[in-house]
Amino acid sequence: MVNIEKEAIVLAGGFGTRLQSVVNDVPKPMAPVKGKPFLTYLLDYLQGFGFTHVVLSTGYLHEKIESYFGGSYSGMKISYAYEDSPLGTGGGILNALQQCHTENVVVLNGDTLFRVDFHALENLFAQKETMLSIILRTVEDTSRYGRVSIDENGKIIGFVEKKNASGIGTINGGIYLLNKQLFSKFSVGQKFSFEKDIMEKMYASQPFYAYVSDGYFIDIGVPEDYMRAQVEF
Repeated sequence: MVNIEKEAIVLAGGFGTRLQSVVNDVPKPMAPVKGKPFLTYLLDYLQGFGFTHVVLSTGYLHEKIESYFGGSYSGMKISYAYEDSPLGTGGGILNALQQCHTENVVVLNGDTLFRVDFHALENLFAQKETMLSIILRTVEDTSRYGRVSIDENGKIIGFVEKKNASGIGTINGGIYLLNKQLFSKFSVGQKFSFEKDIMEKMYASQPFYAYVSDGYFIDIGVPEDYMRAQVEF
């Protein structure tokens, strides 16, 4: 039986500005929750879905992450894609893709835990033969995040910025399954936004698909939610 490699990129290079008042000596994904770095919970979840290789996209205080995890964790290979200056979400993903061997890679944020079914994400990606499938979640107030609109088949048909969004609706959950070819027009080391320069510019000409998950979600990037994690985990 051939072992098929499953790869994920975790974006773990943010400065964590909003969390500085609570945690200021480690990068956001390393903020302790119940005595363990938040990132361990995320990696445990990926391991449970059969991922074999995780690339950590690092920046601020990257050595804290590297010294803790080294080259492996819970049977998964760990690699690092360091940014010496911020490249934006798009540039960061492209930089990390250089460490990936497969054409299709899952990408997620290192400061959020969204308990989604990765198998369902993979099925959607395969069935629609798309270059990008993403997971959305429903919130009561989209004005904090912006809104993503889909049709009855799950095809993305529009994006609404935060300033123009309001009320209940679906938002980007920050988890993607993508094909490397999405980045063919960009160069390694180039600074750009995955959301603005790829998703919002290409969705009309390149069909992207999404599904809505109501799985548990927490973002430790803000102090109140970080404190909530200490109780809920």
